[in-house]
Amino acid sequence: MHAFNLNPTTAIAAVALLSALPTAQASLYLKSSPVTQVDAKNFDKIINKSNHTSVVEFYAPWCGHCQNLKPAYEKAARNLDGLAHVAAVNCDEDENKQLCGMMGVKGFPTLKTVRPGKKGKPIVEDYNGPRTAKGIVDAVVEKINNHVKRVTDKDIDSFLSTKNETAKAILFTEKGTTSALLKSIAIDFLDVISVAQIRDKETKANELFGIKSYPTLVLLPGGDKESLVYDGELKKDAMIKFLTQAGEPNPDPAPSKAKGEKKGDKKSEKKDKKASPKSSDSSSKTTSTESTEPTDVPPVEKPVEVTPPIPTITEAAKLTKECLNNKAHTCVLAFVPSAHGEAAEKALTSLAELAAKHAHAQRHLFPFFEIHNDNEVTASVFKSLELAGEVEIVAVNGKRGWWRHYEGDFTPESVESWIDAIRLSEGTKKKIPDGVITEHVEPESESPSKGTEPTAEATKEAPKHEEL
Repeated sequence: MHAFNLNPTTAIAAVALLSALPTAQASLYLKSSPVTQVDAKNFDKIINKSNHTSVVEFYAPWCGHCQNLKPAYEKAARNLDGLAHVAAVNCDEDENKQLCGMMGVKGFPTLKTVRPGKKGKPIVEDYNGPRTAKGIVDAVVEKINNHVKRVTDKDIDSFLSTKNETAKAILFTEKGTTSALLKSIAIDFLDVISVAQIRDKETKANELFGIKSYPTLVLLPGGDKESLVYDGELKKDAMIKFLTQAGEPNPDPAPSKAKGEKKGDKKSEKKDKKASPKSSDSSSKTTSTESTEPTDVPPVEKPVEVTPPIPTITEAAKLTKECLNNKAHTCVLAFVPSAHGEAAEKALTSLAELAAKHAHAQRHLFPFFEIHNDNEVTASVFKSLELAGEVEIVAVNGKRGWWRHYEGDFTPESVESWIDAIRLSEGTKKKIPDGVITEHVEPESESPSKGTEPTAEATKEAPKHEEL
């Protein structure tokens, strides 16, 4: 994370370095591109002062890696439409070289995420993940600030009995995680409508509102007004229109407030059309965003990062040691043919990208292993669990004696949702058949199982990019 404390010597060196770049070329992104083009004049307004999270690419049109990144970056922009800003700055333009230097750019492309912080100071962080649309989307979604309240049967009464007249919107859902869509809506209506989420298993709350199907969005306009149930398509624009019955969404970026003026005092003010990031504001001041990164080295192109595969276990002893003993914690096992195939590659890629995502965030996650179901040594476990598919994913916990079976199409979103449920201790557990788990024998020079048992309290919920 970058602090906003500029080292003058470093900034001067960076500007001088960027000034020596080749003559400016045409922008890499067309005006019709889903990627928002920003410059030194409007960066502060569109990015730093936005209510939403942004990802910004600092590039040069002549950079080969920048050109290679373009398709994936534009795909990420389309996937994040309405959820976050995807922007780009051409560091080859003279007017932008000081901005790029102050942002610590020393190679192309450089990607950074920017999100609202406390007291109006944006939080800037480097993105060093996979140069893929999914990798970028996952990283940005993870940075979306969460203002959605998780309400349970225990606190539903206190949530509803708050004395202020602020309207409330409640999403009743079967999911244990909060979607990026709902988070973005909560940001749009921050301090205007309190947005909450209630699980289907919260019996009292669901019965109170007569909820029979999921997801269901309920709006409580406040005061003596009747509650309203949304019955439209689960898309952001339609949901925003429904919620405006209780209040206008915040303009983005927020207009400058007069001294003493509180947020939301001017609800009659027309929305700034989401402050269309594609418009240029020549009156905006050049950003003072600063970085502590050294910039006194020649620009170099960053290589495209490759997601490492999950480790493979082919020996029964190794499998027992890591996962199938009575001291082992949670493991995820992907049973696939040794020759792989399309389905196997899809499943293994989803698990590898998910493991890399958590490793990048320095979050501990239980281990994933590839197991060959046509290997005579490890096939016995496959048979004991009565698995029959060509590709099967299971989670096992030897210490607690349970296992869970994944049922889905192996897409990253589906696999991640299943993993999230395990992390949050949700979902159906099955008892591991006799004979699969053995007695643990701790080697003299080694410690027992690498994994740790996740708990709902100690695990940070993994954000996802998905519809509600």
